[in-house]
Amino acid sequence: MCKGLSSLPSSCLEKAKEMRVKLGHLAEKQEWTHKHRAQEEKIFQDLESLLNSKMGQQVFRWFLRTEFSEENLEFWLACEDYRTTPGTQLGIKALSIYSQFINSEAPQEVNLDSETKEALTSMIEEPTADTFDKAQQRIYSLMAKDSFPRFLRSSYCQEALKAL
Repeated sequence: MCKGLSSLPSSCLEKAKEMRVKLGHLAEKQEWTHKHRAQEEKIFQDLESLLNSKMGQQVFRWFLRTEFSEENLEFWLACEDYRTTPGTQLGIKALSIYSQFINSEAPQEVNLDSETKEALTSMIEEPTADTFDKAQQRIYSLMAKDSFPRFLRSSYCQEALKAL
């Protein structure tokens, strides 16, 4: 130990050690925050990244509510859930999705062309794991081309980026 430090009281040396540890933790935290902020900003890079993030989904949902098109996200999420449904429950879940989003009197009817709706109507009696794939892709495309670009320009997106 250098001669100058040996003359300091041990309590000062202990405080200096504590401060050194705290500064080390602060530097690690700052590095971690910077790294994760960059990852979080990538959430808003494209629609797929946004939809694969719980935070991204929530912010996008808030935005879609203002445009009265939240049903698109809800349908997309229901289809994602449907993909992981065991075969024995496909019929029940398919009917639920159909009555919630596809049927002409559905409470959250999504905007699908008549050809896609007709195909779904004929498949609903004997659903398979890919029953909603085409419809889900159409809604995804609609969100990607229409809602997502407006979302990126919205205050919802700007505020979420500031909060990161």
